[in-house]
Amino acid sequence: MNLLFRADASLTMGTGHVMRCLALAQAWQDCGARVTFALAESTPALRERLLSESFAVVPIKSAAGAADDSQETVALARERRADWIVVDGYQFGADYQRTLKAAGFKVLWVDDYGHADHYSADFVLNQNVGVTPAIYADREPHTQLFVGPRYCLLRREFSAWRDWRRDVTPKGHRVLVTMGGSDPANLTARALDALLIAKVEQLDAVVVLGGSSPPSEFPEPSAESGKRISVRRDVKNMAELMAWADVAIASAGSTCWELCLLGLSSVLVDVAENQTAVARELARRGCAVHIRGAKDFTAQRVADHLESLLHSRETRLSMSTRCCELVDGKGSLRVVSAMRAGLRLRPARETDCRQLWEWANDPQVRSAAFSRATIPWEQHQAWFASKMKDPNCRIFVAENEQGKAVGQFRVDWRSAGDGEIDVSVAAECRGAGVGAVLIDMGTNRAFEGRPGRLHALVKAENQASRRAFEAAGFTSLGEEDAHGQRAIHYACGENTLNMRSE
Repeated sequence: MNLLFRADASLTMGTGHVMRCLALAQAWQDCGARVTFALAESTPALRERLLSESFAVVPIKSAAGAADDSQETVALARERRADWIVVDGYQFGADYQRTLKAAGFKVLWVDDYGHADHYSADFVLNQNVGVTPAIYADREPHTQLFVGPRYCLLRREFSAWRDWRRDVTPKGHRVLVTMGGSDPANLTARALDALLIAKVEQLDAVVVLGGSSPPSEFPEPSAESGKRISVRRDVKNMAELMAWADVAIASAGSTCWELCLLGLSSVLVDVAENQTAVARELARRGCAVHIRGAKDFTAQRVADHLESLLHSRETRLSMSTRCCELVDGKGSLRVVSAMRAGLRLRPARETDCRQLWEWANDPQVRSAAFSRATIPWEQHQAWFASKMKDPNCRIFVAENEQGKAVGQFRVDWRSAGDGEIDVSVAAECRGAGVGAVLIDMGTNRAFEGRPGRLHALVKAENQASRRAFEAAGFTSLGEEDAHGQRAIHYACGENTLNMRSE
């Protein structure tokens, strides 16, 4: 499969759009795909980074986001025989999507705040916390949404840290400073000033400059201060540095999701308007401290927050736990799986009644159920009719690219915050990874406008279903009895990690 990524970067707009595309491109590259980056603007360091990872880089000559840009991108995609075009940037709007779709391409649209008037892409991906599907109400029926940190795009270097858990020390003293790939406002200098005045014994800090940041000179701490501060540029071991640190001072861009994966407490500043909502929501959820904008990002304010975090193990432990609940590091894999599977989820219709009955009575489905008895047709009809009328039940049917139904996902909300799910996959599609994608897409739809937790009980010996739930990001809460049989309780959603520790 071939992919074309269309994104831009500069000292003023930053490098975040291209870097999160890089994360998705790496995941596709690991699947054997050929990837091309089409850039109207870039920085030398970022271009060198893409080339060093064996990605093709082609310049776009037209003005970014203009009609000529979309036509040039279409021509390049045809030349490269791309199956998908991935677009990331605020300069691209509704007309840009329509042009790509009219040319016959599958389109993944990476978004942050619903800036386009209308959405016609196949998939719209918004990895930000607190996003609601309502901002994408004006979209085509075929447009599928992937919203929330479950889909955050993390680079390959973070894969090895998915199951790592932080040991929160009684008293912290290690600080990481990172202001993203570029730092046009030179907030790094203010952060360094904060390190110098912070009342922290034996402070040990690493200040990371992005590869596209302008050259800068920073003062060094005096020998008497007992502080050690090193400045490094364009590091390749960011995950290791985040694991090393006790607290981070960072810009509220894509770095937020890396910090969450590593469970690292942080002081966040929004350096661009589009980062404010994310930083505010992370602070509301107790994942970070938020300083609103460069104006309020003073050395003294940063130093005060830094001292408070480093001196309080309880606060850092709480932040770390809440961060890990948001991000599990499998977002890129989920997006790739969904793109490869080509599934579309739609609400069940009255005409689906017999199909669901046939799936429910499939011998393999019955053997995996807690009751193996065959379900009579009349009983199923009455059950299906009641479920279709039940406001607390939602049933979705998955269709492949040919429009053939291949599985179902059902959620029954038992309370304001907890729902039970049931999943089945057509016999001819089993063993191809469809189950995990279906669970993931169904979970996403179930949470639309209704945050909470989803639960599933899987027979302990049903290894295929267990792998599917774990691949979809569900957490095992351990074994319990279900109808007199051994079952694994899986859960996904808010406070799941707390449930496991109770």
